[in-house]
Amino acid sequence: MGMFCYQCQEAAKNIGCEIRGVCGKNEEVANLQDVLMYALKGLSSTVIQSGMKVEDLKEINHEMVRSLFMTITNANFDEAAIEDQIRKMVRLRDQFLEETSMNCTLKAATFKAGTRDELLGLAKEASVLATENEDIRSLRELIMYGLKGMAAYTEHALNIGKENPAIYGFMHEALAAALNDDLSADALVAMTLKTGQYGVEAMALLDSANTSRFGSPEITQVNIGVRNNPAILISGHDLVDLEQLMEQTKGTGVDVYTHSEMLPAHYYPFFKKYDNLVGNYGNAWWKQIDEFATFHGPILFTTNCIVPPRSEEIRGRIFTTGSAGFPGCSHILPDENGKKDFSTVIEMAKKLPAPTEIEKGTIVGGFAHDQVFALADKVVDAVKSGAIKKFFVMAGCDGRMKSREYYTEFAKALPPDTVILTAGCAKYRYNKLPLGDIAGIPRVLDAGQCNDSYSLAVIALKLKEIFGVDSVNDLPIAYNIAWYEQKAVIVLLALLYLGVKNIHLGPTLPAFLSPNVAKVLVENFGIAGIGTPAEDVAMFMAD
Repeated sequence: MGMFCYQCQEAAKNIGCEIRGVCGKNEEVANLQDVLMYALKGLSSTVIQSGMKVEDLKEINHEMVRSLFMTITNANFDEAAIEDQIRKMVRLRDQFLEETSMNCTLKAATFKAGTRDELLGLAKEASVLATENEDIRSLRELIMYGLKGMAAYTEHALNIGKENPAIYGFMHEALAAALNDDLSADALVAMTLKTGQYGVEAMALLDSANTSRFGSPEITQVNIGVRNNPAILISGHDLVDLEQLMEQTKGTGVDVYTHSEMLPAHYYPFFKKYDNLVGNYGNAWWKQIDEFATFHGPILFTTNCIVPPRSEEIRGRIFTTGSAGFPGCSHILPDENGKKDFSTVIEMAKKLPAPTEIEKGTIVGGFAHDQVFALADKVVDAVKSGAIKKFFVMAGCDGRMKSREYYTEFAKALPPDTVILTAGCAKYRYNKLPLGDIAGIPRVLDAGQCNDSYSLAVIALKLKEIFGVDSVNDLPIAYNIAWYEQKAVIVLLALLYLGVKNIHLGPTLPAFLSPNVAKVLVENFGIAGIGTPAEDVAMFMAD
């Protein structure tokens, strides 16, 4: 059957995965995900053609967001779940066409949801390689991957009850554009920046949703040791799932530990009331392959960052919910009110040993924009006095490749008068290093999850105002960002939309950038790759 996927940084040979994804997805999952995207493009084409107001299409909008999120790297490996979602989107499409009495001739808007083999028969037409022109294909996929990241943030906000119909409207516009062969490369470049614009909107929406529900993050010391109680490990990004789990574990004698991108939950005042939310276990997502073995208790995945488990024993302890899924793992669905029953997870935890301690101590975080603004006078004084020479934005993702050791070595090599601004799981490369502080300001300021890269942009804009410079590019801020998957893509596009230039991106430039598209990004925005840590530190400090 074969497959082709190059949406993540670990694309085989930095070209594309053609037999099995480096992430672990098989060709059937990959092809069904392509067909799901194809169905979305067809549905959105009918929505755009109809001229209807998107705010009147609640179910379509919500399922579109869920579908996009399901196709993010490491989110859903369950072919049955993806097939079900294809059928759901086809049903919504056909229902919409019937209600509007529309006649659409696009195959993506008219194909029937037959057997799985018939769906897989659409894979060639649905594949990214179906677009023959390399540059058009590159721009289309850059937009699609931005949409996937945008959808992740939009779904988290939606789970808190916050939504912005304008974001849905743009998603439909962009999905429909992916089937429009009349759009030129220049038009697609413009849409790429528009994707960044709505990426900013999505991150702002989620920031508002999170802070309105859970309070503004504050400086917090997070324990990385363990207690001698049965426990649940919660991974992913969805704070509403964590809230429901904490409510259901109160008084049960079961502890809860965060994992990877769930670490920043500890920074929110809301979660400090739970005395059984006891710390963070482990490191970045890819180390779960070993760390889940020593945790012993059940693991709840609320979103992406699943690595296919090595053993049936570990698979039997993994639960998924939301857009996440893995074959053989129990999937927890919400009821009609959005409530999820985690009793099976809790009962399993009670029967299993406490986690084995793999490290001791604490790490500090909670430096989102409001907390940094509270420190503004101290930060400004440190810059004016020369105590802080430069800030380095090192947000983004971690990954398995040995080349990512670059970011640890880069952080170690930075002069002691520099400060790292970070968000996302890239921080695990350096957030436990003894880098010290500058006049009481830690040299690693962790804003939170990948979506909290928005905080770093807000901080930069605030510093621009304070220092009275014309552009954020005139500030003593350098950008050396690690990327892995599609949420990092939307962060990059958002930064480009905000006018940030000279971003260094690694450990490799995306495989989906054609030479000509890469040239446009280099010439217009100063996008560059990375060299050696020593060379890059010298280059950045010389600017």
